[in-house]
Amino acid sequence: MKKLFLMIAVLFAGLTVFTACGDDNKNGGFDGDAKTLDYNSSNAQAWGNYMRVVANLLKEDATTLYNEWNTSYNESGKGYADVFKEHNGTAGFNSALNCVEQIIDGCTDIAGEVGSAKIGDPYHEYLKGNKEDALFMVESWYSWHSIEDYSNNIRSIRNAYFGSRDGRVAEASISAVVASVNEELDNQAKELIQGAIDAIENIPAPFRNNIDADEVAAAMDACADLEDFLDNTLKPFIHENSEINTDEVLDPVVKNYVDVVVLPTYKELQEANTQLNNAVIAFQTNPSDAAFQRCADAWFTARTPWESSEAFLFGPVADKGLDPNMDSWPLDQAGIVQIMKSKDWAALVWTGEYDEESETIEQVQALRGFHTLEYLIFKDGKARKVNN
Repeated sequence: MKKLFLMIAVLFAGLTVFTACGDDNKNGGFDGDAKTLDYNSSNAQAWGNYMRVVANLLKEDATTLYNEWNTSYNESGKGYADVFKEHNGTAGFNSALNCVEQIIDGCTDIAGEVGSAKIGDPYHEYLKGNKEDALFMVESWYSWHSIEDYSNNIRSIRNAYFGSRDGRVAEASISAVVASVNEELDNQAKELIQGAIDAIENIPAPFRNNIDADEVAAAMDACADLEDFLDNTLKPFIHENSEINTDEVLDPVVKNYVDVVVLPTYKELQEANTQLNNAVIAFQTNPSDAAFQRCADAWFTARTPWESSEAFLFGPVADKGLDPNMDSWPLDQAGIVQIMKSKDWAALVWTGEYDEESETIEQVQALRGFHTLEYLIFKDGKARKVNN
């Protein structure tokens, strides 16, 4: 297991947090629990501070992720992009085939997660009669952005397979290599990928209000079919086919994947989270309904490259805990309210070596990231209002 050091001083560099002044009531504006709590004049400063800290952490995590791929992995002076493309044993990759198998494994993992967990968990919980529990399992339900998230997850598979980000098949791609020896198999892959996207987008929106719809079961099945194909048909086919499983054939595929898919996606993520942070700073400086809406728009924009990267959740994003830092779900809603009450912003940063089995780190990660900011920005699928 690889480790990571994250220092508070680094993540909070340049961050200004305002101290809350006197509250208008004895509860400091925090009447009720996370389900009923809303932005108001009494808790406005704490609310804005929380948004500011979380947005800054997202920006820093996105910057770290891009820099680890592009510039220097583990302070080695060589980016993970080069480590992956060279596949000389560093990070466990000894051939281009190893790299392509990792790409397919990433696609398989997210296909399974979308179908069985993101869609399947709330669906099965709802059928048990636990409707409220099912609702709280739905990722991105504050913003009503679930269907977009899930379909972008499958687009991340398409991008990895096509070797592009625009829906076209690149010459140096897994798709093109497979088609060169088995066009029918390549067509099957394309149909299953698009079928999963279409099935997800056929779910009536918002998903949180349609958890038991017939289209939900169809989407789960489409994701399961894609997962099975990737793991049990596509990966073995490439592994066993001597015409295409060589470095000579697959090296260009790996290079194109890194340079055309991964790096531009992470660069867009870095830029979008910088703009999201700027929108949050502007809101904190001058709260208004329009500023809340700009935060919501910026959140949507930043969310797209993240969800479109989930087919490649390996390397720095996993090693350094950046995935759960940015995208932990479900949230600790009661903990979020407690942080706003205590104003203990340092509690949002863990220190020391990253360990994915650490409950302490996991608890911190459940109080920050995209979904915490989503909770603070959105209510019933719309940007919150300053005056309720």
